[in-house]
Amino acid sequence: MFDGPLQLDLDPRERRARLRLARSARIGPVTFHEALAHFGSAHTACARLATVSDATIAREEEELANMGGRFVVIGEEAYPAALAALPDAPPVLSAIGDCGLLHRPTLAIVGAREASAAGCRFAADLAATLGAAGFVIASGLARGIDAAAHEAALATGTVAVLAGGADQIYPPQNAGLHAAIARQGLILSEASLGTPPVARAFPRRNRIVSGLSAGVIVIEAAARSGSLITAQRAAEQGREVFVVPGSPMDPRHAGSNSLIRDGAILVRDANDILSVLGRPQVAPQVAEKPVKKPQDTATARVVSALGPTPTAVDELVRRCQVSAASMAEVLMALELEGRLERHRGNRVSLM
Repeated sequence: MFDGPLQLDLDPRERRARLRLARSARIGPVTFHEALAHFGSAHTACARLATVSDATIAREEEELANMGGRFVVIGEEAYPAALAALPDAPPVLSAIGDCGLLHRPTLAIVGAREASAAGCRFAADLAATLGAAGFVIASGLARGIDAAAHEAALATGTVAVLAGGADQIYPPQNAGLHAAIARQGLILSEASLGTPPVARAFPRRNRIVSGLSAGVIVIEAAARSGSLITAQRAAEQGREVFVVPGSPMDPRHAGSNSLIRDGAILVRDANDILSVLGRPQVAPQVAEKPVKKPQDTATARVVSALGPTPTAVDELVRRCQVSAASMAEVLMALELEGRLERHRGNRVSLM
């Protein structure tokens, strides 16, 4: 799918030199590639520059191996060609899990951390369907949309790219998911083990998520969000940008809708993505919950008045002409049935 540089097995001495160069202070990805171009090899660069010791690399390599992981160094066959083609490609990746996933077609799914239940369900359905169609799902292991996509793609293949070291679980509540991906999928990081996930590392992480992928799918991105940074990097890298639209009244969709206005591809289901990528159309893998028939007139009025856009409960009471007590009973019943989502400001919507 991508035209990248030929990946050859590295000479062991050059491979270790690239690791030393990449792990040295003040040498980021761009500087690393400039040093290679200037000196002709990392081995020569290490002889001319101040770099970390071979013992330092050996210690990290052993620690990573004890976790079931390995280094993937740019220039060797295990390194993904799609990523290697980038001018700021990470020189080295710490990988825990199935490195074979790096050589399969990949799509990224990103979105809000404080996502709606409907958004998470859509992300999961999309990930399951695209996974069944042969795509690995990449994301950033954040709360909300990221986690929903990873969980749904565990059976078919998922890659989690971390902002900190591969051993740094963030957020902590995703510890179980981190462990599951390490067993069934792939954990990736360009940072050294033990590196905390500081704020400035997340945009760098995002370029890897998009760089691995044929396209990035955005679900529920606010006006200023990391998902918009990922979409921007995807466009710069020549990847497709797909966006799930949302209500203009919901701030969680402000950034998403702006991307569509600016030319991103609108997504209603997986087939909108597959058609752009020239893949066969598929049936959804996760069926929607059946909508139960209203049991009484009050419930019928409330269901008719509600939709996916959050509505104030006070407005519903006026519109449906039911008492506040009756409204509370109807809303609780719908919530117990899994059909209602509550939002801040005493607002509700149908799922």
